[in-house]
Amino acid sequence: MTVTIRAAQIPDVPALASLAALTFPLACPPDAGETDIAAFIGSNLAAENFDGFIVDPRAAVLVAQEHGALLAYSLLVAEPPSDSKVAAAVTALPAIELSKFYVHPEHHGGGTARRLMNDSVNRAREFGGASVWLGVDSENTRALRFYAKCGFHEVGTKSFRLGARVEHDFVLQLVIDDYPGTAGIR
Repeated sequence: MTVTIRAAQIPDVPALASLAALTFPLACPPDAGETDIAAFIGSNLAAENFDGFIVDPRAAVLVAQEHGALLAYSLLVAEPPSDSKVAAAVTALPAIELSKFYVHPEHHGGGTARRLMNDSVNRAREFGGASVWLGVDSENTRALRFYAKCGFHEVGTKSFRLGARVEHDFVLQLVIDDYPGTAGIR
């Protein structure tokens, strides 16, 4: 596999928005409503959102690409947490949010996620971060296993609104100096 990890560029935006629309529902609770998921995608993962992230100096969008096709992406945000529960839970500062981390389902288990995580943590280090934090649905066992293998630890909880529903996420934190790199992920 010749997967390349690189910074996203504006010409990637249509493919990023398509990949986001495909992968976001996989991270939602099984009983989440399709209408709520579609509304979230439309307002948060549309092309114009990615345009903004790519040009924002406080954000980094990384993509994993093979033969011109996007396989995965991550979004890092170098700002203090705005949620008070997250701010209290995340203790290794400055903390960089791993806001998005998604892999096309046809590429699960093939090493793409490991490589993307490695580059994402390195980018968080370049932002000056002492840690990386993220919110993950408490029912997303596949993601929870992967993040644990990467060295993330549960430090708190937060709420996530998906339409009319309030979902419950775990807040996970990785201290960058403790990151095992790809050696610790199987």
